[in-house]
Amino acid sequence: MTSRERVARTIRFERPDRLPYDFPEPYGTDFFYTGLEPSPDVRPANGPDEWGAVWKNIGSSYHGEVKEYPLKDWADLETLRIPDVTAPHRWHKVQSARSEAGDKFILGFGLSIYERVHFLRGLENTWADIYENTGPLQELIDILVQMNLEVIRRYARLGIDGYFFGDDWGLQDRLMISPEKWREIWKPAYAKIFKAAHEAGMFTVLHSCGYIVDILDDLIEIGLDVIHMDQQENMGLQLLSSRFAGRITFFSPVDIQNTMARGNVDEIRAYCRQMASLLGTRDGGFIPRWYSDPVGAGHTKEALDAMCREFLKISEEFARV
Repeated sequence: MTSRERVARTIRFERPDRLPYDFPEPYGTDFFYTGLEPSPDVRPANGPDEWGAVWKNIGSSYHGEVKEYPLKDWADLETLRIPDVTAPHRWHKVQSARSEAGDKFILGFGLSIYERVHFLRGLENTWADIYENTGPLQELIDILVQMNLEVIRRYARLGIDGYFFGDDWGLQDRLMISPEKWREIWKPAYAKIFKAAHEAGMFTVLHSCGYIVDILDDLIEIGLDVIHMDQQENMGLQLLSSRFAGRITFFSPVDIQNTMARGNVDEIRAYCRQMASLLGTRDGGFIPRWYSDPVGAGHTKEALDAMCREFLKISEEFARV
């Protein structure tokens, strides 16, 4: 099988020849990533982004956090700088992606629809808006959905295989907002994006960290194919397995906050095997990967090597079953 076929068969639960994976060199990957450049969803380490949010680096990580929010008052929504996703200069990289990717599975980046709201409004304001300013909040979400739908239409013409965007919804032990409000406000927005991606022939991939058990059933119901999840231990592999294995594909490294950051190499290897056996099936449903900011997460090279090598062994064993 080609990488493209292998990943698709894993997501469809159609018995791939081995586990697909996404690791740094020298370990290899079945994936090719692309997206608009510059991305309207970029999160700079320092300075303003295209929307007018001002970011500041948070230390050893290459990430930043917003220190100045451009949408302090909903009256400013009419004058908010909204990036044009159709601008031709953004599309040069995507236009060559299919030829550059060869037989790899292409993931094309989209735009967040929760994180971008609180990058513009701030978390506390966003949480208050859920109850006090639902009209303008919905208007902003609709803008973000329409931007995603336009990107999906264009990706489809360029041979992109999966539509990938991120919204971290979880705290350590619960959602950031009530599941009921999530279903009322954000679930319909995700449903529109997933429906458009499927109609365009693409798989849907969502990154979301933290405790998100309360909405995983909903995400599966409205068409999420792959959950890109960097944490599992705060929910428990057994719980994730009993409720979701065989229903969605997990695209995950060893838990980045716990075992990967604090475990020894034997514990990391053992956790790799637990993940493969509990989250996936022989027909598919599990794709191991690495966390792309290991320094920021406190992952040593020894830990990264142990994880990648163990998952490669598991993939080889999988192929022999």
